[in-house]
Amino acid sequence: MSNAEKTRPSRRDALLGDRQGSYAIARGVRMSPTKVRRVVDVIRGLDVTEALDTLKFAPQAAAEPVSKVIASAAANAENTENLRTEQLYVSQAFVDEGMTMRRIRPRAKGSASRVLKRSSHITVVVEKKEA
Repeated sequence: MSNAEKTRPSRRDALLGDRQGSYAIARGVRMSPTKVRRVVDVIRGLDVTEALDTLKFAPQAAAEPVSKVIASAAANAENTENLRTEQLYVSQAFVDEGMTMRRIRPRAKGSASRVLKRSSHITVVVEKKEA
């Protein structure tokens, strides 16, 4: 096995391949992945401007970090691929589980229960719309 066969594809190749677009990842967002997935499911497949408008008025707390990631992915596409924000749509958006901080909550009779403070990694891929 040669050295080229051992290496994994780059993250950009894995997410986009040879298509025009860009991506952004927010790692370690202090929010439960299940709560963030509710918001991400709403914006998947929308135009970037439409997705940002939708998230601006969404009541969930997870809307803010998701909108930041979308704005970052759009800015990456503008700066690296010379694409305009109006041409882009959210082609992929997913949430992975991040690190879980374990804390202890005191309970009755000297016992304790565990509190899991979850975090998540938000990934958004934006691509150029087909004409």
